[in-house]
Amino acid sequence: MKEIPMRYVRANQLGIVLFVFIALVFQQPYVLLTLFLIQVVGFVAGIRANLFVAIARAVLRRSAADKGQTQAAELTRFNNALALLFLAVSLVCFAIGWKAAGYVVAVLLGCAALSALFGYCVGCTVYYQYKRLRAQRR
Repeated sequence: MKEIPMRYVRANQLGIVLFVFIALVFQQPYVLLTLFLIQVVGFVAGIRANLFVAIARAVLRRSAADKGQTQAAELTRFNNALALLFLAVSLVCFAIGWKAAGYVVAVLLGCAALSALFGYCVGCTVYYQYKRLRAQRR
C-alpha cells in the first residue's frame, strides 16, 4: 500500500484552514474557488501536484521526528474527496445566492481540517465507518 508522509498531509490541511479563514475574514468566496482548484489538481494528478504539498516539499526538511509518520494514500484520497465535496457544496450555495450556507459549509470543512491538525481526523472516522458498513454487506 502506498503511503503519504504526514508532513504533506498536514501541509494540505493547513492550506485548507488558511484559505477558509481568509475567505471568511475577507468575505471572498473566490478564495474558496481557488482552494477548490488546488484540491482538484491534487486529487486528479496526485497529492504531490497539490500546491500546498509542493510548497511543503520545497520549504520543509525531513526531520527525525517525521520518520515513519505516514498516512495511507487511499485514506488521503478519500479525505481529499470529502474536502472537494464540501467545497463544491459551498460554491454551489454561493452561486445560487445562499451566502450564509456557503460560509457554513466552508467553515465545517475548515473545522474538520483544523481538528485533523490537532489529531482527530473526522474524514478518517467517516472512512472507517464506510469500510465497516461495506464489509458488513458482503
